Amino acid sequence: SRKTLEAIQHQRATRTGEASAYPFDDLLLPQQWHLVNRGNMFGEKSIVDADVQCEQAWELSTGDESIVVAVLDEGVMIEHPDLKNNMWVNENEIYRSHKDNDGNGYQGDVYGYNFVKNTGVISWDDVNDTGHGTHVAGVIAAQNDNGIGISSIAGGRGSIPGAKIMSCQIFSGSTTSNALATVKAIKYAADNGASILQCSWGYPAGAVTTDNAYASGARIEKQAIDYFIATKNNAVLDGGLVIFAAGNDAKAMSGYPGAYRDYISVTAFSPDYLPAYYTNYGPGCNVAAPGGDASISPAGTSAAQVLSTLPSELPAELGTDGADYGYMQGTSMACPHVSGVA
Repeated sequence: SRKTLEAIQHQRATRTGEASAYPFDDLLLPQQWHLVNRGNMFGEKSIVDADVQCEQAWELSTGDESIVVAVLDEGVMIEHPDLKNNMWVNENEIYRSHKDNDGNGYQGDVYGYNFVKNTGVISWDDVNDTGHGTHVAGVIAAQNDNGIGISSIAGGRGSIPGAKIMSCQIFSGSTTSNALATVKAIKYAADNGASILQCSWGYPAGAVTTDNAYASGARIEKQAIDYFIATKNNAVLDGGLVIFAAGNDAKAMSGYPGAYRDYISVTAFSPDYLPAYYTNYGPGCNVAAPGGDASISPAGTSAAQVLSTLPSELPAELGTDGADYGYMQGTSMACPHVSGVA
């Protein structure tokens, strides 16, 4: 059964400040060092402002609903209580419809599209799903100041909407979409209004070592990304932004596609403002963001990792205990911080 947020707080992290000291009333914000780091969670391993530096930015903006972020990942749990109000919605389509009601080439694509199973039904409850897509989406645009769960970088405030999440599903359980399906997902995002392509995936560092090798070896994928970059879906952005995780190989290079010169590659740092033990770094990398580091978490907790939304259907052995929130770490978690800021 689903556990209460109070129980999650008790079991998953030690509360380190009163909610009134934080800008939003979301119950778990005091555990989100990656958003607001007061330096009071892990002793000398917790450095003031070792976070994404969004607290002052929230005074100016908490996200813009005209910006659509396409999450290429596992399916996002569209029904999650902290995400449902910030999902992108195709108003001209009918969910689970077997007809292409809006004529865009896809049937029932209300919240995005499942390119693994070629259906408008987004999934997040495969026995081998990890909740990765839902976790990424929460970092970007979980609903802020709604009295529950977590806060996010661009999730609006209360009834004021934030950035919109489009779920472009390219992973489902142990199944990965083929190269053509991934290309279709990228083109779909461009054609349906997305301005930011959020990609917490990539090739192992060293598998591809030069831009020319990537351009020739992944020609169709690169053409699709170039198409996304060239598509102007928002007056604020002169084309699309493409943001990738640098990779978790602890190597002195970014993995591709992120390493390519036209894309943003994100490395990960820890609550102590040092590089996370797993992160790639150096050539091909562009910017660092909080990714978490299990090695400095207090014993018996995951508190130094990144806390975000998860599907409650995840099996208990993944450590979520049927809860709607939980911890992950990696450049996969750093990447959506940059997408949220963008």
